[in-house]
Amino acid sequence: MKKPKTNPDLRVIARNKRASHDYHILDRFEAGLVLQGTEVKSIRMGRVNLKDAYARIKDGEIWLTGMHVTPYEHGNIWNHTSLRERKLLLHRREIRRLRIKVEQRGLTLVPLDIYFRRHLVKVTLALVQGKREYDKRATIQQQEQKREIARMLKEKQRRY
Repeated sequence: MKKPKTNPDLRVIARNKRASHDYHILDRFEAGLVLQGTEVKSIRMGRVNLKDAYARIKDGEIWLTGMHVTPYEHGNIWNHTSLRERKLLLHRREIRRLRIKVEQRGLTLVPLDIYFRRHLVKVTLALVQGKREYDKRATIQQQEQKREIARMLKEKQRRY
């Protein structure tokens, strides 16, 4: 089995693990994130949570709502608020295309992960469609089957 290539310039800080369970991921985009100084320090320490976060389009701009960044512990009176809206940086035509898809088809924008690319904080934004309850059960069943097959193969290799 090949080891996946790792990019030394890319360091994942947080992942939204519930996104693939709750949604069908249709498309992914990389977006920059506008932050304050203490937010960057707190994110660098891994104190960020994407669990309930989503993105909205307002006035031709995309805003990330619900991302919790713990206030920097060594911050002073200018420390940031933990649940403020943060602006995402995308090209104008990407925003226009996303706005059309979100309005027409009823899709949602959800952050999948947050990471550093070199010295910049980036977010992987996904265009998603909500799963039904039976879809979630089917996904769980497929994952369990894959685990069982892998377990059986591993056991078979031990015997020989």
